[in-house]
Amino acid sequence: MNARQPAGGGIARRRAMAEHVIRQGSVSVTELAETFGVSVMTVHRDLDELEGRGMVRKFRGGASAQASSVFESNIAYRMTANQDAKESIARVVVDTLEPGSSVMLDDSTTALAVARQLGRVAPLTVVTNFLEGMKLLSDAPGIRLMALGGEYHPGHDSFLGLACIDAIEAMRTDVAVVSTSAVSGGYAFHQEQEIVLVKRAMLATATRRVLAIDHTKLRRVGLHRVVPLDVFDTVVIDAGADAKDVEALREQHPDVRIAK
Repeated sequence: MNARQPAGGGIARRRAMAEHVIRQGSVSVTELAETFGVSVMTVHRDLDELEGRGMVRKFRGGASAQASSVFESNIAYRMTANQDAKESIARVVVDTLEPGSSVMLDDSTTALAVARQLGRVAPLTVVTNFLEGMKLLSDAPGIRLMALGGEYHPGHDSFLGLACIDAIEAMRTDVAVVSTSAVSGGYAFHQEQEIVLVKRAMLATATRRVLAIDHTKLRRVGLHRVVPLDVFDTVVIDAGADAKDVEALREQHPDVRIAK
């Protein structure tokens, strides 16, 4: 049976197609055509564009997800994945913030969703290494923006490295809001070592720490442990999480909040 075409035309279809490929791991062109109710030629054009953005790897007769270190952390993919879930998570996170406080945001698109809603609790001081977040907040009323420097990484659209970590360690913020690639066994994980080091530095310099993750992070794996879940004061997840996954998460952390 063909899937109903996502609203928004080709852009929404390609986003859904990319998410379908990463869930399945490897998919044939024929299956994609049947799933999305389009021609094989349209599938080839969509896959060409997705491959050009580093989101899938095309092979004869089908496509596969890029290696997790490339695909899952690619900014082009992250900016389109699970947007509704991230916005609902952001609402809950922002509700925990106090006007006049200082907030550090990592380079996750979940934290970017938080940034979009910070006007509700302004005035705030916001610190981030995410270039897209800097652009968003640069002229936001009531926001004092502090940018973290370092080496710019286009694949993440953020600043990383020793200079970034040094800048983080020179600060002390009220709250740090971070996301991560995977959560399992009582730990947060990420597939890239350089990202792990920056997240750890952010968490170490904050008084209160919030982990903001969409439900897909509970079904993934990451190469490097970031920190144990008990480092966080609060874990916020969207309502798309399976009840058993939420139950397991609550066995590992006392303050899990569901964004509905």
